Amino acid sequence: MSEEEITTRLRARVTLHDVAREAGVSKSTVSRMLDERLPSSDSPKARHVRDVARKLGYVRDLSAANLRRGSTGTIGVIVPRLTDTVMAMFYEAVSAAAAQQSRFAIVATTDDNPEASREAADALIRRGVDGLILTTAREGDNLAAELRERGIPFVLALRHNGKTSASVGDDQLGGYLATRHLVDLGHKRIGIIAGPDYATSSLGRLAGYMKALEEARIAAAPELIIPSTFSIESGETAAHALLTLDDPPTAIFAINDNTAIGSMSAIAQAGLSVPQDISLVGYNDIPIVSRLPVPLTTVRVPFDRVAEVALQLLADSENSPKVIKITPSLIPRKSTTALGTAAFA
Repeated sequence: MSEEEITTRLRARVTLHDVAREAGVSKSTVSRMLDERLPSSDSPKARHVRDVARKLGYVRDLSAANLRRGSTGTIGVIVPRLTDTVMAMFYEAVSAAAAQQSRFAIVATTDDNPEASREAADALIRRGVDGLILTTAREGDNLAAELRERGIPFVLALRHNGKTSASVGDDQLGGYLATRHLVDLGHKRIGIIAGPDYATSSLGRLAGYMKALEEARIAAAPELIIPSTFSIESGETAAHALLTLDDPPTAIFAINDNTAIGSMSAIAQAGLSVPQDISLVGYNDIPIVSRLPVPLTTVRVPFDRVAEVALQLLADSENSPKVIKITPSLIPRKSTTALGTAAFA
């Protein structure tokens, strides 16, 4: 290895994998030979591994070792933001489930920013948590791979990446239930406020929407699929876009309850009403939506069960990864009605 290559390595975090690859041995061999808790070996192989580790500037990650021993009784939970009721509900569910195991959950927020997620993970690891539950998985983000490489116990929740153990709602089923409900009420022009394309939760719900339309032999109209974030404001903006189409929808499926609440605002600003002029379905069943002036039809996700399964998967994180999908259910309320009462019919 050239001097320049060594310098480049030193600037980055050197891992057990780097040492193993350079030394030509397995990662487990490197781990064993560099573990200061074990008797030191003076074999040629051990001396070679130690020399390579020194040359690369490897420093043993004590926080990762503590996590593997699982000795602190605390769990780190990383969420985009606690102002999002869904994330607050999930954190409370994890906290309650952890308390049943005499453990304590600590939360960190990231504003759904990948770099902030890394900083939050490192901060929690430095505080000696036993493991991490991440709700911030994004398409194309490498944080999960980095944590795996460092040997940090972690699982994903609410979103997944297809490669890591995760506890999630069955988003495709939930999107299907919401859309099928509107189809069964006679709606064919169904708009969707589709959420961001970096989150598997919104992608799954969109897939369920498409499946329900295909099953009903209704062609999916591209102009009825409006991207958004998960916020009330983005729901309002997306609903405005749908309502101002030349041929607006008679019903809207909003990717979560926040965007549904934003949609209600846009509908009122347009001089229309729910459900007489337009039917509306949300997702997650946060507490406020059953108490709105027009109670919201929505899809309920059992967050307590998602949290329990996440903790089970965390305890089992050394085994083969698995994604467990928790079944949601449709909660019909007064925000949806048959097509015959819609002004745009």
